[in-house]
Formats: sequence, structure tokens, C-alpha cells
Amino acid sequence: MKKVEVRIAGSGGQGVVLAGQILGRAVVYDRKNAVQTQSYGAEARGSATKSEVIISDDKIGFPMVRKCDVLIAMNQEALDKYLKDLKEDGILIADTTNIKKIPETQAKVFNIPATEYAEETFGAKIYANMLMLGAFTKITNLVSEKAMQEAIADAVTEKVIKTNEEAYKKGKALVQ
Repeated sequence: MKKVEVRIAGSGGQGVVLAGQILGRAVVYDRKNAVQTQSYGAEARGSATKSEVIISDDKIGFPMVRKCDVLIAMNQEALDKYLKDLKEDGILIADTTNIKKIPETQAKVFNIPATEYAEETFGAKIYANMLMLGAFTKITNLVSEKAMQEAIADAVTEKVIKTNEEAYKKGKALVQ
């Protein structure tokens, strides 16, 4: 495996940072190298947020994503801002609940109505991040099922582990 750069972007409150932390943790559980960084606006909830994960079998020399191989866009603003950083042969996973227009791109596009599905199935939008992680795992095969489930269980409270795991599995099922 070469180095793979992943950017998860959306708004504060969508679970973007948690998704990045879970992905980074799962990569380490699979005995690969990972660097996970995050940034968000001063207001936090509702402001622009991104989480980046670099995955590699080798050492990672620079901790920031330059050109991402995978972009997970949770809303239109994130897509509009970061699509230019996605490699031409990259993968775009778009939450079509919050994204109405996907600009022309050479990337392989996967449309996942994550927020809508989270609300309908689990009664809360907050599980959209787990749906997107499930879709990511199935699409890329970069992390193992076991590592993702372990990382989810280690990152969320006991009270919501089961719901997060169910949302993750549903995300995998939504990939066509």
C-alpha cells in the first residue's frame, strides 16, 4: 500500500472529528501507520470542520494532507471548498442529504444519503458520520472490519456503541 490521504469535511456537530479519530485508531489497530489531524472554526458547532487521516505502511514524514485520495464531504460547503484538493483519480463520498450539486469531477463519486438515513433509521442526524465510515470502509478496503468495530467501541460511550455499530454496518450496505 502506498500512502493514502483522507479528508473528512463538514460542519461542527456532524461528527467529522470523531469519524477521523475512529478511522485513525482503526488504522493503528490494523498495524499500519496513521496521522490524524483536525481543525474547526472558533464557533465549533455549525462552523467549517475537517479531519484528516494519512494512512501508510511506511513512516509518515509530513502530517498534513496535501492532495487527498479520498474526500468524504458531509455538506455542500465542504464539497465546494475541498473538491479542488481531491486527486483526479480519487474517491469522493458525498452525503447527498446535504449536497445538492456535485461539480464535474474525474474522481469516482459515491452518493450516500447518510444524514437522511441516520435520521430515518436511528432518529438522529449524528449517526451520519458512522454511515459514512461504513461506506468508506466498503469502498476503499483500507481498514479491516475488526479494526473499525474495535475503534468504534473504544471511541464512543457504552450507551451508544450498539447504535454506532449498526449505523456503520448500514453505511456499508448503502454502497452500490
